[in-house]
Amino acid sequence: MKKTPTYFLLDIKNNTAYITVNRPDKLNALNTLVLKELSEILTTLEANEDVRGIILTGAGDKAFVAGADIKEFQEFSSDEAWQLSKSGQEEVMDNLYTFPKPVIAAINGFALGGGLELAMACHIRVASEEAKMGLPEVSLGIIPGYGGTQRLPQLVGRGKALEMIMTGDIIEAKDGLQWGLVNHVVPQGELISTCERLLEKMYQRSSSAIAAAIRAVNIGLMEPERGYEEEMDAFANAFDTPDFQEGVAAFLEKRKPNF
Repeated sequence: MKKTPTYFLLDIKNNTAYITVNRPDKLNALNTLVLKELSEILTTLEANEDVRGIILTGAGDKAFVAGADIKEFQEFSSDEAWQLSKSGQEEVMDNLYTFPKPVIAAINGFALGGGLELAMACHIRVASEEAKMGLPEVSLGIIPGYGGTQRLPQLVGRGKALEMIMTGDIIEAKDGLQWGLVNHVVPQGELISTCERLLEKMYQRSSSAIAAAIRAVNIGLMEPERGYEEEMDAFANAFDTPDFQEGVAAFLEKRKPNF
C-alpha cells in the first residue's frame, strides 16, 4: 500500500488479506470515503501475487457494517444519489463480486443495508451466531442501492427477497443460514478461524481454475444465455495452463499438486 488506510485495518499473512472496516464508533457504517478507500485496497490486493484470498470483516463485536452513513444522504439530490449508487456498485460491490480471488465475508454483528449488500457481494458469507442481517431501506423511503435488489433474490429466491426488502425486517443468523443467505453460522470465537479453514482448502486448489470458475458462475447468473458458452471456453482454456499440467501430473503420480 502506498498509504496507510484511514477507515480500514489491513493485514496480510499466509496468503490471506484481512480487511477490517475500522469505524466501530459508527458501527462501521459506509460513506463515500470508506467506499473509495475500499476500492483502492481491492485494486492493490488484486495485483498482489502473494495474496490468494480475502477475509472481510468489521471492527468490534457489534457490527460487520451496520449500513450507510445516513447523515451523508440528507443533502443529496437525486443526481448525487444516482452517482453514489453507480460508483458504489461499480467500484466496490461489482469489484468484490467479480474478484478473481476468493473473498469471504466474516459477519461478526449487524449487517444492515449497505453492509448486507457488501456481504452479498463477497463470494461466501460466514456469520457469527449473534449476527443480524437485513435491508431496512424502505423504512427511510428508499430502496437498496448497492445491488441488494439483484443479489438477494439470487441467494434466497424472489419471495424471501421481497419479504425482506418490503418489510425491512432484520433476521437472525440461523434464518439466514436456512434461507441460503449465509453459508455457515458459527460461534463468534470461531468466525475468523472458520473463514481461514475455508481459504486454506482453496489454496490447495488451482488459483487459475478458481478464478475461471468465479467468472463462469457470475456470467451464468448475470447473463444466463452466455453461461454455458463461458464454461466451455474456460474449460478448454484451462488445458493450456501450468496448473492443469501440474494437477494431472500429481494425479497420475499419486501425490498432492503443488499449486
